[in-house]
Amino acid sequence: MATTTDEREFKDGAEVASSDREAQAINHHKSPKSHILLTMAAWFCGLAFALPVVWMILTSFHKEEDAATNPPSLFAPLSLDGYRSFFAAGPWPPLLNSLTASVLSTLLVLLLAFPAAYALSIRPVKKWTDVLFFFLSTKMLPIVAGILPIYLFAQKVNLLDNIWLLIILYTSMNLPIAVWMLRSFLAEVPVEMLEAAQVDGASLTVTLRKVIAPVVMPGIAAAALICFIFSWNELLLARVLTGTVAGTAPVFLTGFVTSQGLFLAKVCAASFVVSLPVLAAGFAAQDKLVQGLSMGAVK
Repeated sequence: MATTTDEREFKDGAEVASSDREAQAINHHKSPKSHILLTMAAWFCGLAFALPVVWMILTSFHKEEDAATNPPSLFAPLSLDGYRSFFAAGPWPPLLNSLTASVLSTLLVLLLAFPAAYALSIRPVKKWTDVLFFFLSTKMLPIVAGILPIYLFAQKVNLLDNIWLLIILYTSMNLPIAVWMLRSFLAEVPVEMLEAAQVDGASLTVTLRKVIAPVVMPGIAAAALICFIFSWNELLLARVLTGTVAGTAPVFLTGFVTSQGLFLAKVCAASFVVSLPVLAAGFAAQDKLVQGLSMGAVK
């Protein structure tokens, strides 16, 4: 009986190994074609996203009369007139306002979202799903629907054309997104690390700063970059609530669009310069961003 059982197990194992080899052979024959198709699809998507940006940059180096031709003139002489017009208009105060509002609001968002995400993931509060839904519901209201009461309140407290008003609004605007993102990252932190920190007598502040934060640093970087981009690109609030003192770069950019004359090359030049800080931040944090966005995707 023992010999018969061993033979049966050996045959079963041989059949399983044979089927595995057949499956691997099939996948091996299919993989080159699938890889080629995926590569072509990736290149197509990349070109589709990059082509408008490349077109904008090329147009920014043309003269206004060449940029306005239809069909566009690809081989027109290059010129820096658009960039000269942009820098001659004095863009530094709006750029500094955008940088101040974006950086400070992002820091405030991280300081508030990190402990909130900790409470909703590692130390979940009662009805934490309702809390997350409340955070998400705040993003369902269009900004246009709340712009009038915000304007009246800012006018009442003398905060119109004040950079601190934008910092507060950008913080409240990006906080739900950061809480959702950081919660998904914190949910992947091993419980054993927290138990070890508690055994060592670490306080909650020390645990958050020295134990949890280094582990989820890619997620923090991803959340910070997204909040920075949203704050930098925001236009409606800055357009309505600011003027000459606290105007941001997107508001300054819209000033080049006029009802008379040609402005396409100047707008493209201004758009490229205004986009550079976001591109630089994304390039500097691309490794952390990819790691952060992929955390929790595979368990």
